Amino acid sequence: AADKIRLIPQDFFAELCEQIIQHLNHKIPGVNTAELCQRIQTSGVDINIGDLAKIANTLSFLFSTAARNNLSTEELITTLGSGVSTLPKHAVQVIRHVWNEQGKAIALSEDAGNMATVGQFVDMKWKLGVAMSSDTCRSLKYPYVTVTLTVADPSGQITDKSFEMTIPQFKNFFRQFKEMASVLETV
Repeated sequence: AADKIRLIPQDFFAELCEQIIQHLNHKIPGVNTAELCQRIQTSGVDINIGDLAKIANTLSFLFSTAARNNLSTEELITTLGSGVSTLPKHAVQVIRHVWNEQGKAIALSEDAGNMATVGQFVDMKWKLGVAMSSDTCRSLKYPYVTVTLTVADPSGQITDKSFEMTIPQFKNFFRQFKEMASVLETV
């Protein structure tokens, strides 16, 4: 990961660290690595989303472990320095600054060891479509609903999950949501 971190400009690396800290503090549902990767690539850096996601997971593990062990800024930096591959100087500076400014908040906001082990729902979008025809069937007129769920996995990576439903499936889906809403109103 250290080799890939060298590629990331300091301002983008700082933004990534800030988003991870905010996620660990439960202020945001996750880190949108796809959007951040696109911005980094637009700035002329050749990095792919898989590498950026690995870096985000590594930093998330680093910060949550440091919080769980209640490390001071100096203890964290010393621990980082004893690693097999050394981080670039700009990355260490950013980690020092972010941990110094916001690290204690992770330790204070519920136990860092009890982080959620399931994903978190962020957003949902849907659209209604009609398949008019295909090369094998001249007249389909088949309505369907496409649903896109935006979910943050436990590490904070934000991903979109899409699926299609027939109208009867969508009506069942809608009925189940109404049942959930009525149960929630009684709580």
